[in-house]
Parts: sequence; C-alpha cells; structure tokens
Amino acid sequence: MGSAAVEPGDSSGVLAPMVLAIGRPSFSQVLMDTVRAVAGVGHCMVFAFEAERTARCALGIGHIAIGPDLGAAYSEHFHLADPNRETILHQRAAPRPVVLPSFSRRMYSDGYRKIFFEDAEIVDKIAAAIWVDSACFYVNFYRTTEQGRFTRSEAARLCNMAPAITAIVARHCQEDVAAEAPTKLQTLFSTREPFLKLTGREKDVCLRILSGYGSEAIAADLGISLHSTFTYRKRAYEKLGISSQNELFAIALRLMALPRSAH
Repeated sequence: MGSAAVEPGDSSGVLAPMVLAIGRPSFSQVLMDTVRAVAGVGHCMVFAFEAERTARCALGIGHIAIGPDLGAAYSEHFHLADPNRETILHQRAAPRPVVLPSFSRRMYSDGYRKIFFEDAEIVDKIAAAIWVDSACFYVNFYRTTEQGRFTRSEAARLCNMAPAITAIVARHCQEDVAAEAPTKLQTLFSTREPFLKLTGREKDVCLRILSGYGSEAIAADLGISLHSTFTYRKRAYEKLGISSQNELFAIALRLMALPRSAH
C-alpha cells in the first residue's frame, strides 16, 4: 500500500519515525518510506567521504536493480568524476547540510551519464551533503524512467526537507559504526594508528563513547570514578588531536573505510 503524499506542514511529523529508527536495522526502509511519501523517491543512496580521495556506499535502497553495482562502481572510482564532488569539498566548513545544485544531464560526462543514469534508468535526482568534522555524508534521491522526473511541488518539498533528512542519515551512519564496536573497532583500537597511542583505559573509554555510553555509564561499566572517566577521555582526545565525540566517530569511519594496506 503506497504512502500518502506529505503536505507542507507535515515535515516534523514525517521525520519522527526516521529519528526513532537511528541505529536500527529498519532505518533504511524507514528512510525509503519517508522520502517516498515526501516526493515519490524511487531509490536512495548514501555515500560517505572520509578522506579526500576515498568514498564508500553507506546505504542503498529502492527500485533500481543494479543499485549495489552502481554503489560499488561509484565508491571505487567514479566519485572522482562526480561534478558535485568539488561543491561538496568546498563546503567542508559549512555548519549545516547543503542541498546540491539541481540535476542536469549536461553536468556529467558521456561515460558517467551512460553508467549512472541511462543504464540505471535514472531520470532525475536531488542530493544533499553534510560534513561531520572530517567525514561527509552525501545523500542522493533518485527518480526512475518509469516514475518520470520530480514535479515542481515534489522537488520543493524534498529540497525543503533534505537538510533535516541528511542530518538524520549522518547520525544513523555514525551509529552504524558504534554497532560494530565489538568487532571491527576493537581490532582498529588494538592494531592501528592513531589508536595505538592510547593506554588500555583510554581505549576502553573511547570504545564505550563510540558504543553510545554516556560518561556516568562509562564510569559504572568500568568501575571507575566519573572524574577518572573525564580524565581518560581528555587524555585520549589530546593524543588523537581531537576535541569532540563527532571527531572520534570521523576517525573510526575513515579507518573502517580504508583497505587494510592503506592503514
């Protein structure tokens, strides 16, 4: 059963299920249901840029059968040919999400256009990006040939809500990192720079920060005082050259995205 179109005043209510789904396996489907209701989006893909020349597909869902192949191709090479890339990199210091320029086929080279639009039967897209410290999340909303291009009202609704949706997606992608803490992150902390600089207790505190623990919960879990928790966190952040939890997430995202040989 299709979702009813979202009216102009419904934005806060329609985004609530996405906020509640952050960090959960259902998030991708909730995102898709939301943007389908907002503007009839046919497919959604999210790419994460954690370093100047690397990208990874953080999320993909929708009607495009070759979506996973497109995500892999973009992440491996074609992100360097994306005309939005320069705009995204120039917005690194922007304090809030940025809606990218309107889609035009002329923006893309012949080869890029054939692979990512003609072969995939994509006829329109709206995109936005947000920087969270050194990591960028690039969210793309597509319409397929069968659907036709976004109408003027659909495009206006989606552009209006894209910044909030993009911020929620970024938070979910960060939560995804936290969910992998028992495996990948523990390996990173024990084998990779810059985490090798940390003492055992400093690593313990940082891992729990990435797992969503508050300071009091960390102290209770480790059996240490709240003051000691703050001290270990401060020392760890100083060694890592950061000053916030978001920057800690960004380091973890970047290292998880890099091939092992690149660490």
